[in-house]
Amino acid sequence: MAAMRLLEFGLWVQAPEHLYVAREMTTRLGKWDRLEPDLMVVQRSARTGPDQTWYEPDDVVLTVEIVSRDSVRRDRDVKHRKYADAGFRHFWRVEEEGGLPVVYVYELDPATQQYAVPVIHRDRLKLDLPFPIDIDLTAFDRPQRPNP
Repeated sequence: MAAMRLLEFGLWVQAPEHLYVAREMTTRLGKWDRLEPDLMVVQRSARTGPDQTWYEPDDVVLTVEIVSRDSVRRDRDVKHRKYADAGFRHFWRVEEEGGLPVVYVYELDPATQQYAVPVIHRDRLKLDLPFPIDIDLTAFDRPQRPNP
């Protein structure tokens, strides 16, 4: 959960104005098929409303799955394939290693429509795509300074 807050905040402060970070929403892959990533970066122009519970795949710029004990197989295999099949260009899988988040960054290969071998980020997540991102992955593990 701490990793999700860290990534959500990092994405929120660094996302360009035309994008925003969403959670607790699904993305519609088909009439009867939806996935609910832990985090999504979505176009601000996406259709929204009080009753809306999903986004179209074309509106989603990045999907992020935080792997838990209960979701290892689903996040590593099932969702990975479904996101690729649906054409999501950027996908991150976040796992925990030694108490710190490790981010597996995938980008869709346009020739094969499959994700290329991931680039693995420990300690610092620094990327140019889908927009410039720089997140210290060790930040949430540091003791907080007491209030005076």
